[in-house]
Amino acid sequence: MVFQRILPLLVALLLTGACTLETNPPQTAAAGQAGGAALPRAVEKEVGPAYASPALQAMVDRVGQKLVTSSGLPGSYRFYVLDQPLANAHAMSSGYVFVTRGLLALMDDEAELAAAMGHELGHIVQKHAARREQARKGVLDSAVDAALKSGSMTVGRTVAREGMLQLRRYSRDQELEADQVGVGYITRAGYRGDAMATLIDKLRRQSRLEDELMGEGAGSGEAGDRSALSTHPAPDDRLAALRAMARPPTPGESNRAEYLKAIDGMSVDDAPEEGFVRGSSFMHPTMLLAFELPRDFRLFNDHDGVIGIGQDHSMMYFSCRGEPVAGRLDDWMRNQLKPTPTDIVETVIGGAESAIGARPRGSDTGLGQIRYVVIRHDEGICYFSLVADGPDRDRRIEALVNATRSFRRLSPAEAASLRPYRLQVVPTAGTSPAALAARLPYGDFRMNRLLTLNGVGDGAALMGRPEAKIVQP
Repeated sequence: MVFQRILPLLVALLLTGACTLETNPPQTAAAGQAGGAALPRAVEKEVGPAYASPALQAMVDRVGQKLVTSSGLPGSYRFYVLDQPLANAHAMSSGYVFVTRGLLALMDDEAELAAAMGHELGHIVQKHAARREQARKGVLDSAVDAALKSGSMTVGRTVAREGMLQLRRYSRDQELEADQVGVGYITRAGYRGDAMATLIDKLRRQSRLEDELMGEGAGSGEAGDRSALSTHPAPDDRLAALRAMARPPTPGESNRAEYLKAIDGMSVDDAPEEGFVRGSSFMHPTMLLAFELPRDFRLFNDHDGVIGIGQDHSMMYFSCRGEPVAGRLDDWMRNQLKPTPTDIVETVIGGAESAIGARPRGSDTGLGQIRYVVIRHDEGICYFSLVADGPDRDRRIEALVNATRSFRRLSPAEAASLRPYRLQVVPTAGTSPAALAARLPYGDFRMNRLLTLNGVGDGAALMGRPEAKIVQP
C-alpha cells in the first residue's frame, strides 16, 4: 500500500553499470516465523521473512479474518507481519496479505490496522494485485534489458522512468478504489469509519519526514520527481478522494490500548541478519563488517545491499557476494566489470586486498564521476559503486573513495553489542515532548521523528494522550 520511495533510487543505481555481478547479498535473513508457522519458501523468497512474534501474528490474523468474515469474502486469506522496518503493506493474488513492522509502528490502533489490510483485500477482490505485480516487475526488467541491449545506461534510465510513470497512471484509480472498498470492509467489521483517513494522514506525515531526512522541503524538485515516480497516489490525493465520498464516518471500535500493548517492544530496526544503519555508518553483526560515509549521507538498508544518498545527490551502493574469487582483485575487476574500468589500482583497505577503478570517461551513463571499490572479505568480496555529479563531482568522488577506506572487520565484542532499536510505549504524565524526543537514539530531527511516529502535529497533541510511542536502543 505504501510506495517504497527507495525504488527509483535503486533503479538509478542499478543502471549506473556498477557491476555485471550475480550477487549474493550481504544480508541473508533467517527464515522468520509467524504464529509458529513459517511462510512457504516460495512466498518468503518473494516478500522476505515473517517477523518472529506469535503475538503480533495472532493479532494481525485475527483482524484480517474478522474483515473477511464480516464482508463474506470468498476464498482463503492469510495475513502476516513481514520483518521489515519500512512502512508498507501489500497483497498477493493468491490471498496473502502483508503488513510490515514499520507500518505497525506508525499506526495507533486496531482500526488503522484493519484499514491497511482492508485496502489490500480490496486489491485482491478487485483483481488489482496480479496485474500490478506483473507490471511492477516488468518496469525494472524492461529497463535493465534496454540498457543491456543498447549499451546505454541513459536509455535504460529513460525506460525505467517512463515505465514508472505509466505504472503510476495505471495504478492510481486502482489505489483509490481499494481505499473506498476498504472503508466498506472496516465499517462492516465494526471499526471506526475514519480509520482509513487517519491511516493515510500518518503516511502523509511519514512522507514529509522522509523529505526532511533527505534534505528536501515539500514541493522541491527531487521530492516532486519521487512523487511522479510513485506507483501510488499522493496521500493528499487519497484523503481528498475519501472526503469526496460524501459519507460521514461511522463510529466504531478502535481498540487502541490493546493495539499499543501488542506492539510495545517490537523491533523498529533491520533484522540483525540484515545489518544496522547507525547515522551515516553501517554495521553488520553477522558478517562482521562496518563502514562509514560522509555525515551528509542517508543510508537505506535493503535486502540486496545498502544505498547511500548524499545531500548533493551523490550515491553509493554496497553489497557482497559469498562465492570465492580466485586471483588478484585488479584482474578480476578487468575481467568482470563492463565496460572495463580504467585507472585500476591495487590497494589495501581494512587490512584486506582491494582494488579501485573508474568507469571510462565518455561512457554513456548520463551521470558524472563513477568509481568501483572491491574488497576481499572472508572467501568472497564486498564492493562499493560510487556516483558523484555536479560542479564539485571531482572532489566529491575522491571523498567517497576515501570513505570506503573506513571499511573494516568488526570484532566479536563489537558485533555482540549491536542490538536493534525497539518501540516502547510510555506514559506522557510527568514528562514533556522535549524529554521524550531526547530519548530517541537519533542524531537529528528527533522532535519531528517523535511527532511522526505518534501521528500528531505538535507537542500539545502528543501530551493530550495518556501514552506515547518512542524508540529505544
